[in-house]
Amino acid sequence: MVLSTGYSKVKTAVFISGTGSNLKSLIKFSKNNKSPITIELIFSNNAKAKGLNYSKIYNIKKKVLNFRNKNLSENKLLSILKINNIEMICLAGFMKILSKNFIKRFKGKILNIHPSLLPKYKGLNTHERALNNKEKYSGCTVHFVNSQLDSGKIILQKKIKISKNETITSLAKKILVQEHKLYPKAIIKVFNL
Repeated sequence: MVLSTGYSKVKTAVFISGTGSNLKSLIKFSKNNKSPITIELIFSNNAKAKGLNYSKIYNIKKKVLNFRNKNLSENKLLSILKINNIEMICLAGFMKILSKNFIKRFKGKILNIHPSLLPKYKGLNTHERALNNKEKYSGCTVHFVNSQLDSGKIILQKKIKISKNETITSLAKKILVQEHKLYPKAIIKVFNL
């Protein structure tokens, strides 16, 4: 891994678009002595994202850019990340696709969590697709981000059994509980690679 913790924690930004439940679990994890990261910045493309409230609760800087002009927003974002000495990015329900150029600037330093057992069900509506295909299992995956959607090297996965009367909502809830446990484990694994 390109990242080295030395003695200080690695300055990390978390990108969100919604409620920020994974963000919350990452913040709690970052406060732990064993955690190799410190969360210095919360970024969203959605000014109404509920997860932005965690910036007040935990006293973490936040930034919002609407991504209407992707190039402009990404350039602004890159300079914000530079000013804040951000070394690593965790995507947590971030609903925008980052450009190849952006990803290249943080090569091997952007992680994402996805609610399926990749390479199955990349993209959106993962639970619905898993149920429609009568899958017996689903789960979640933490992976490195590359320029292809949900295609980067897999770091960790957690498999869960789909029960007989599973709904999209019940499956989503079950998987989210596992996401909150998996993301911190994957981060620890990355720093031990």
